[in-house]
Amino acid sequence: MAKLTTLDRFTLEGPSTFKQEIRKSRFVAVAGHIAGEAEAKDFIASHSDPTASHNCWAWRAGQNYRFNDGGEPSGTAGKPILQALDGQALDNVAIVVARWFGGVLLGNGGLIRAYGGTAAMCLRSATRVPVISTVEITVACDFSDLALIQSRLSAMESARVISQRYSGIGGEIVLNVHEAEADIVRQMVLDLTSGRAIISDRD
Repeated sequence: MAKLTTLDRFTLEGPSTFKQEIRKSRFVAVAGHIAGEAEAKDFIASHSDPTASHNCWAWRAGQNYRFNDGGEPSGTAGKPILQALDGQALDNVAIVVARWFGGVLLGNGGLIRAYGGTAAMCLRSATRVPVISTVEITVACDFSDLALIQSRLSAMESARVISQRYSGIGGEIVLNVHEAEADIVRQMVLDLTSGRAIISDRD
């Protein structure tokens, strides 16, 4: 897969759908923005239709990506969907293409065109926005500082809490932060806690 640079990556502003019928089989694609693997799994689970013959999907978040043929012959569904994503320089996007079999076999080439084409049309109809590069930061602090940090972070558009864990003495907050604002967030946490918080970047 071609590596995308920050300058030429785009994501979707909101969800997008596209439907078409190909030789009596009905194809429905749904695409949307995701922040990472966890959100991709949630998106796929919520947009897969249990009544469909096949639910095929792909997602990309930076250098991480996955695709699945959903029971179709290997290489005929998931990979063409991913290629539709990469071909349009899209990142942080998941897409599910459901198929209701209409009784006419499409053959491997027909499936590749059907899944890839349905995905591509769905993505072309979506509103795109530039990808903002982010980093993940972990903040560990005592309970005495936790509420203040949480309150300040909730007011910041450039920082989003991904997860929180608690121990007997305090908490650990994992943040997704706009890369350009990361130093500001780090300094804010240190100032709020008088240097008591432990801040680390996640790999």
